[in-house]
Amino acid sequence: MKTGFAGFPPEAMTFFRGLRRHNDREWFLPRKQVFLEKVRAPMEALVTALNADLIRYAPEYVTDPDKAIYRFYRDTRFSDDKTPYKDHIAAIFTRRGMTKHRAAGYYFAVSDREVEVAGGLYLPQTEELRAIRQHMAQHHEEFRRIVAARKLRNLMGELEGDRLARAPKGFGPEHPAADLLKYKQFLFYRILDPSLATTPRLLDEVATRFRVLAPFIEFLNRPLLPPRNDPWK
Repeated sequence: MKTGFAGFPPEAMTFFRGLRRHNDREWFLPRKQVFLEKVRAPMEALVTALNADLIRYAPEYVTDPDKAIYRFYRDTRFSDDKTPYKDHIAAIFTRRGMTKHRAAGYYFAVSDREVEVAGGLYLPQTEELRAIRQHMAQHHEEFRRIVAARKLRNLMGELEGDRLARAPKGFGPEHPAADLLKYKQFLFYRILDPSLATTPRLLDEVATRFRVLAPFIEFLNRPLLPPRNDPWK
C-alpha cells in the first residue's frame, strides 16, 4: 500500500518512554511541540491512510482523524490514577451515525511498548446488547462461520469478551446459541511487536487486520442500524 506514512519517528518512542517516567504537566508542556510533530502528526497520517483503505470495503467507517484519534489527556475524575496523560495514542473507526463504544468498530493503539489492534463491541448498553442477542439467536450459524474463518483466527486469535455465567433471561441453556448469548462484549484483540511502530509496515499490519475483521463488525452492527424506509409502503 503506497502512502505518505513512513512510520512513527524514533523521537515518538523516546517521547513515550520519557512520559512514562515523568507523567506530569511540568515535563509535558516543554515537549508539547514534540508530541504534536512526532506523535500526533504521524498518527493523523496513519489514520488518513487507513481511511483510504477502508473506503474500498467499509466506506461507512471512514472517520475524520480529529474524530478518530482519542484525546491524549486522561479523564481522571473517576480514576485513582491521576496522571494527566495517556501512555499511548489510539484511534477508533465507528460506523457513521453510530455512537463510539456502543456500536462495533475498528481500533488500534501505538506506544513504545506495544502496538494493539482490536475490533468489535466494547461497551454495549442494555438496548444494544438485547438487539445483538436477538440477532445472534436467529443467525448464530452465520456468526460461527465468521468467527471461525481461518484468516481472522490467524491474524486476530479467538473471540474474547466478558461473559455471563449462564444464558441471559429469555434464552434457555438448551438454545443452540446459548454459548454465544452469554457474551457481554464481542472482541478480537491482538498485540503486535512495538518495533513495527517506526516502520512503514505498521500500516499494512493494521490494515490487513481491519480487513479480516470487517464481516465480524458488520454482523454486530446489523441489528443496530435504523430501519430503512420502504417507499412501497
